[in-house]
This record gives sequence, structure tokens and C-alpha cells, in this order.
Amino acid sequence: MNPLESKLEALFGFNQFRQGQEQTIQQLLAGHSSLAVFPTGSGKSLCYQFTATQLPNLTLVISPLIALMHDQLDFLRSKGISAASLDSSQSKEDSQAVMEGVQSGHIKILMISVERFKNERFRRFIKQVPISMLVVDEAHCISEWGHNFRPDYLKLPHYQQELRIPLVLLLTATATRRVQKDMAQKFNIYPEHITQTGFYRANLDIELIPASSESKMFELKKVLNEVKGPSIVYVTQQKTAEDIATALMADGFPTKAYHAGLKDDVRRQIQADFMSGQTPIIVATIAFGMGIDKADIRLVVHYDLPKSIENYSQEIGRAGRDNLPSRCVMLASLDGLHTLENFVYGDTPQRHEIDSLLSQIKEQTLHDEQWHTDQWETQLYGLSNQTNIRSLPLKTLLVQLEMLDAIEPKYSYYAEVRLKWQTDRHAFKAHLPAEMQSTYDAILNGIQYKKIWGTPNFDTMYQQAGVTRGDVLQVLEYLADQNAITLESKGLTEVYQVNTQVFHQETLLNQLSQYVEEKESSEIERIATMIRFFQLDRCLNHNLAKYFGDQNAPEQCGHCSVCKGKVLAFAAPTSERDNWQQNLAFYLNEFVSHMQNKSPNSLITEVLVTRFLTGLTQPIFTKVKARQLSGFAKYEQHAYREVLDAVSLTTNR
Repeated sequence: MNPLESKLEALFGFNQFRQGQEQTIQQLLAGHSSLAVFPTGSGKSLCYQFTATQLPNLTLVISPLIALMHDQLDFLRSKGISAASLDSSQSKEDSQAVMEGVQSGHIKILMISVERFKNERFRRFIKQVPISMLVVDEAHCISEWGHNFRPDYLKLPHYQQELRIPLVLLLTATATRRVQKDMAQKFNIYPEHITQTGFYRANLDIELIPASSESKMFELKKVLNEVKGPSIVYVTQQKTAEDIATALMADGFPTKAYHAGLKDDVRRQIQADFMSGQTPIIVATIAFGMGIDKADIRLVVHYDLPKSIENYSQEIGRAGRDNLPSRCVMLASLDGLHTLENFVYGDTPQRHEIDSLLSQIKEQTLHDEQWHTDQWETQLYGLSNQTNIRSLPLKTLLVQLEMLDAIEPKYSYYAEVRLKWQTDRHAFKAHLPAEMQSTYDAILNGIQYKKIWGTPNFDTMYQQAGVTRGDVLQVLEYLADQNAITLESKGLTEVYQVNTQVFHQETLLNQLSQYVEEKESSEIERIATMIRFFQLDRCLNHNLAKYFGDQNAPEQCGHCSVCKGKVLAFAAPTSERDNWQQNLAFYLNEFVSHMQNKSPNSLITEVLVTRFLTGLTQPIFTKVKARQLSGFAKYEQHAYREVLDAVSLTTNR
């Protein structure tokens, strides 16, 4: 047993590393930033967990999901390794205890979401903490060409430099060669420090069963009767999850529905019941599964089409982590294809909406002669409503403007801060550290009260006493920690520096329009690639591994549908009436009339009408209560392009 294996056994109780783990750990301990691409359930997390115990300072882990953090924290604590998270489920006292543990060096691993960096208090706190390693879990979120792209992840290289973190580890289960290269370049990871293990899982039987809308429930019950053991049934929409769970329960299957529309505590309880075996069947949207470390899942069913090959691979990868035979069944029909494509079209901003965003930045930039700055302040929710761009694509556009050097994020703050005293504010001064005394005096003189709540006037305090907003907040947070005040804040405001030298509106408009069009084409092609994959006449397991760059999977696995002689021919979509367009003109005119009445300045385009008819939520629809109209989502089962063509014909008659 080598020295690393001895430490592995002492710390974690394992007598040997899994494939890829030791190589990744050795690279990190030698000071090389690394990328680890291991399939779901094959021990990626141990790479950072082991390494963190050997490094002098804090390991900061970026994780996309609270449930994922809590599962990993439970494991680390069971091994006696001091780890914690800062997340929205915690009380103020819990957060304070974690920060004290990090500052004292007691806590070795801290887990956060990427959005935590937007928190003023957290950024002030983490800048004072020496960090040995930054870990990015689900790192494909960094890549614009990955399947779960999250624009905030693009800022992580900047945060790494700002916090002077010497070492980075990226972890993912699903990254094509293109995505791997993109991720590695962003963090200056050399090709020789990318570790990829095989994707092939010999214990997973991939079955594709043609099924019409009418036969799906029959096929589902048949499969559930054949497989005894914990099972996950994946669907696209929340309502489908509820409907199927209800139907299964009525037939005696112990089932619960799980989706993002449920309250946090309800979701936690459902997950806990599944993990303990109390609820053996979960019908879920893709909100369920990330970080579900349950070894004995015997069946994963895709009732609806998955979003992409990457999602499919991740979801079936939750089956059979104990290496015992498990089934992965897809009830294959093209009924949900249009829904998947329509999600993509609904997220693509129109050219005039991008122009509106650029105009807002240009017109609202505050030029400060004294400081020679051009700054723009915005609140994301309001900006989304003003431009009619959904929040995720809007974040993406702002990050793209950062990448084009047109804007630079400076800091964020809460527009509204208010406080309520829990003690005698004059007497409490005696309990303050000496360095806070002068700021405290400025606070006492610079708060405006309405009954018992007070609002600090930051401008007045700066003019009268020269204390900055940061100085004031630091003292207020200290007071809150000492229970001297109750502190509330809301209205997160982002402040950007606008680079007027490169902010040429027409050029940026063309660049951003081209970017969103390429993104839309890429996502639609991703769906088409998935449909082609399911119809292959060659081993599915081999081709799934090959898609992710693994050339070593067997040519024929012997246990997928194709190897068993069943090549999929998709069941035809539910037949559409030939005269489906007959009421379209009525719904169109109803919508246009409503918009002209409720929002006369909005530009009503054929695209906007099509999004209304296919039920693709837009900020403007919420504002004008478009859901109440009879035509909303009337054609959500139809292809977006087909409806757009019909709208175009109707409006041009």
C-alpha cells in the first residue's frame, strides 16, 4: 500500500482508489490545476475531499444545489472532516458560526453556490480568508456549449484571480471533448491534467420501448411490476409528475411526485423518504437527482424525452451505483419533442429586445466627473421586465457584455437596508471595539426613522463623516451578530463600470444577436442529435461512451435494445387535426387587442404572438396577465416554427 492509499484508509476507510482518483489527487498535490471527467456515481467528490485534508488552507467548493451540498457534508462529517456550507436554508446564527469556523481555520471545506459571491457581506468576509483550492462541481455549467450553462459560472475565473486561489479542480460527469477544452482554457488547465475515465457501465441495461401517448401508462406499470427496487420516473413538466404519481398511487404503487414547484421542506421530506426506502417510486422532473447518492436504484424510466444526451447520461447514471444489474427504460415517442424545442425558442431574446437592453445601459449610465467613472446600476428583475428578456438569457447577455469588455461588474448592494434596535443604542456604544466607534457615531446621526424601523442615509454619512457604505454595513452586521439590531435588506442592485470606449451600440447589437442565434441553433441541434442517437442501429452503450470521448467501450455491450435486436422506430406523435389553425386568427386578434390596451408601447411581433400561442412565458405576459386569455398555450403541443409560419400567414393576409 503506497503512502496515499494509507492516508485514504486512515481518513475515509477505503483500501484503494477508484479509477482516475489517484491520478487527479497526485496532480493537485503537485500544484497542477486539474479537470476530472468521471461518470455519475464513480467518486469524483473524493478527489477534492482527500486533497483538501492535505492542503494548508481552506478549500472552497462551488456546488449548484443545496441538496448536493448537504449529502456531501453528511459524508465528510461522518469521517470526522470539518466541513460546512453557507446556504439559504440556514439561520443567521448558523451562518455566523460557519464564518467564525472558517476564519479560525477549524473548517477545512466550505461549500457555497456561485450566487453567494453576489452577497456584499460574503465577499468582504472571504477576501480575508486564505484559500488553497477552488473546486467547481458540475463544472460543465461553466461552458456556453455545456447542457446546463449558468452564466454566473463564467465569472469564476475572475473570482479565482481576485481571491488569489492557486489551485483549481473542475468536476463533471458529462462533458464532450469540446466542452472539456472550453472549461480547461478558462482556468488555464493543461491537456495533460485532464483525467477522463470510461463512461461504459456494464450493469446498465438500456431499453428503448416505442410507446404512444395512450400506451405509455400501461408500459410504465408493466415495467414497474417487473422491477422490484427503488425507481425514478423522469418527466418534463410539473403537472405530468403530479398526474402520473396520482394515477400510480390509485393502482397501488407507493409513489410520490417531486418537482421545483413544491415547497423546500416538502421536497426534502420526499427525498428523505426515497433515500430511506419509505417511498420506493419517485415521479420527478429533472429537479430531482443531482447528488442523490443512493446505491441501489434499480430502475430509471424516461416517461418523456430527456433534454439532451448529456441529461440522459446523467439521469440513467443514477441507477445501479452498487454495480448490480439495473434497467434504464425510455418510453419512446416524439410527443414531447415540440415542448423541448419550444423551451429553447422561448429563451432566445429578439433583436429589438437586445437593443432595448443596450439603450438602457447607455441612457442610464451615470457619469461622475469627480471620479471619472461611467457607472450603470440595475436590478435584474426590473431590467427583465423593462426589456422583456427572461432572467437566465438576460444574465447570459450581461456576462457576454463583460466578455466583450463593454461592461465590468464592480460590486452589488442592497438598495434597501433597514434596521430595528433591540437594545439601548446609546448604551451599546460602550460594548463596541474602538475602531468602530467613529462609524457608530455617524450611524446614530445618519438614520431616518419611521416608527421603530430606521433607514441609514449612506450619502449623508459619507458627506458628514467620510464613512463609506462598506464601513457602515460592517458595523451594522456586527450589531446584528450581537443581537443589538434586527437587520433587513432587499433589492439586490448590480453596479457595472461601462467602458464607453468600446460601447458601440450597433456593433454590440450585431455581436449579441449573432451569439443568441448561434446558441439557439446549437440547442436545437443538441435535441436533434439526441433523437438520432436513440434511432441508431449500433450498440447504444458503445455510442453513448463514444459521444463523451471514451473510445474504449466494447463495440457491442450485449444488453441494450439494439444488441438485443430491437432498433427503435419512434411511435408517431399524436395526430394533429388538419384544421388546427381554424381559430388561430381569433386568438391572435384577442392577444393583440389585449396588448394594445394593457401595454400600448410594447412592440407586438410575430415571434411574441407565437410565444403567447405556444405558452412560452415572457415577462410582459406576466405584466399584462396574458395567461387569462383563451389563446394562451393553445398550441403548446405544436412545433414552434409551424405556429410561427401560421401566424406570419395570418398577419400578412
